[in-house]
Amino acid sequence: MDLDRDAKKTVLRDITYGLYAVTAAHAGERGVFTANWLTQVSFEPPLVALSVENASSSLPLIAASRLFAICPFADDQRELAAALGRPKARVGDKFTALDLRTHESASGVPVLTDTLGYVVCRVTGELPAGDSILFLAEVIEAQVFQEGAPLTMREAGFRHAG
Repeated sequence: MDLDRDAKKTVLRDITYGLYAVTAAHAGERGVFTANWLTQVSFEPPLVALSVENASSSLPLIAASRLFAICPFADDQRELAAALGRPKARVGDKFTALDLRTHESASGVPVLTDTLGYVVCRVTGELPAGDSILFLAEVIEAQVFQEGAPLTMREAGFRHAG
């Protein structure tokens, strides 16, 4: 059976995604990036799945610390989502370069205080997934910073190649 590449691209682009800042820290290093391949997979216990590209500078931080935070962007934070999507190799320390306001969670993970809030997750498993690693993680902390509508890929005008 042949894969219809145009149909694949169209349908994969129709899958809806939110946009999130994901943060991690380990051994004095910290990282932050924009993620969209993220979903809740269980209510009890509260579990999420996060896909992180193999080339991400935050991947080793998550792998070593076994912790990361998810900070949902508000619907008016398109520019911040775009800026955090740029590679660290081009931007440098994004926390400093973008003057990000942060708070250290009880678990020691930096979180972005200008987002809707955060959950800190402890990695319980991982699986190679093509050009990425898929992490399964349990939510262990949560805080709301502000009420508001979350930013989505479609609203931001961002697209995947599919």
